Amino acid sequence: MIGAAGLPGSSRAPRARGTSRSGALTRWLGGGAVVATLLCAPTPVHAQSAEARLRQQQQELQQLRDERRTLERRMGDLQRSARSLAEEVANLDRQADATARLVGALEDQLVTMNAEVDSATGRLVRAEDELLGKRAVLQRRVVDIYKRGPLYSAEAMLSARSFGELVSRYKYLYEVARRDRSLVARVETLRDEIANQRTLLVRLKDDLERNRSEKASEQVRLRALEQQRARRLTVVQRDATQTQRRLTQLARDEARLANLLATLEATRRRAEMAPNAAPAAPSTLRTADFGTLDWPVDGEILYRFGRVVNPNNTTTRWNGLGIGAAAGTPVKAVSAGEVVVSEQIGTYGLTIILQHGAGDYSVYGSLAGTSVRKGAIVRKGQTIGTVGAADPDLPPHLHFEIRPRGRAVDPLEWLRGQR
Repeated sequence: MIGAAGLPGSSRAPRARGTSRSGALTRWLGGGAVVATLLCAPTPVHAQSAEARLRQQQQELQQLRDERRTLERRMGDLQRSARSLAEEVANLDRQADATARLVGALEDQLVTMNAEVDSATGRLVRAEDELLGKRAVLQRRVVDIYKRGPLYSAEAMLSARSFGELVSRYKYLYEVARRDRSLVARVETLRDEIANQRTLLVRLKDDLERNRSEKASEQVRLRALEQQRARRLTVVQRDATQTQRRLTQLARDEARLANLLATLEATRRRAEMAPNAAPAAPSTLRTADFGTLDWPVDGEILYRFGRVVNPNNTTTRWNGLGIGAAAGTPVKAVSAGEVVVSEQIGTYGLTIILQHGAGDYSVYGSLAGTSVRKGAIVRKGQTIGTVGAADPDLPPHLHFEIRPRGRAVDPLEWLRGQR
C-alpha cells in the first residue's frame, strides 16, 4: 500500500505539495466520478419480501373493509324495510365476523410490521457500524494521498529502474486506485442505505401507530356489534314470544267468533222452524252484488284475506280485509241488515256484526266506537261506527269480513273496484 510502506523499489521520501490539493483525490482515483448508480442501489431481497407481505396484507384489509361496508349498506336496507328482525341479527352476525377477521388481519399486519421494524433497525445498526469503519479507513487514505501530493504516481513510475519494475509499480498503483474507488463507493452506498433505512423506520412507525389505532377502533366496533346483536336477539326472542301469544289469541278469538255466528245461525233456524213463524226474509246480500258493493270505509289495504307471512316468518290467516283509515273515520254498512252483535271480541276489538238474512253476515272489527245497538235495523250505507286501532302492531284500520251462510270469503270479491 502507498502510505507508510511506500512503493516496491522506491526509497524516495514523501513530499508535500501546496498546489492543486483539492483535486488530488480525484486524480489519484483515476480522474473519474465515483460510480453514481450506487446511489440507487437495489432493495435487498428480504426488504422486498417484507414489502410484498405488507402489500398483500393491505389488500386483504381493503377486501375486508369493502365486505363490511356492503354488510352495513344491507343492514340499512333491512332497517328501512319491514323485514324480519332475525335477518338483522344474521346480518349483525356477519358484520361481527367480518370485523373479527379484520381485527385478526390487523394483528397479523402488526406482527409483520414489528418484525420489519426489528429487521430494519438491525440493518441500520450494522450499516452505521460498517460506515464508521469505512470512513476511518477512507480518512487515513485521504491523509496519505494528501501527504504524497498529486505527482506522486508519476514520480513512482519514472523512478523505476527497469521495465519489469515499471510494470510491477503500475499494477500496484492500479490496484490501490481501484481499491480506493471501491472504498469511496462503499461509503456512498452505506450512507444512502442508512438514509433509506431511517426513512423506512419512520414510515413503519407511522404505519404501526395507524395500525394500533385502527385495531383499537375495530375492537370497539366489534364489542358494539356484539352488544347490538345481543339486544336484537333479545328483541327477536321477545317478538317471537309476543307473536306466538298473539297468534294463539287470534285463533281463540276467531273460534269464539265462529261459535258466536254458529249460535246466531242456530237461533235463526229455530225461529224459522217455530210454529206460526213469519216467512224468512230474503238476504240483502245476493250473488248479483259481486263486485258492486260500496266499501265500508275508503283506505289502503293493510292485509288481505287468506294466509299472510309476517316479517318474523310467522303465518297469520286473516278471515277478512284490513282497510287502513284515520282514527274516527265513519264506517258504513255495505248492505241493509240487523245488528246482532255490538261488543268487544278479544283481538277483534269493538265489533259489530250485521245479519243480512238467510244466514248471511258482515263483520266490522277494530272500531273506536259504535252508533247502533244490538237489535237495530240499519239500511245500506248507514254509519254504524268509527275506525279505531285494536291491533297495537297495525295503524288505525277497519277489519271487515263477509260471511255468506256463516263461511268467511274474500271481501274483495264483493266490493267494487277502488278508484
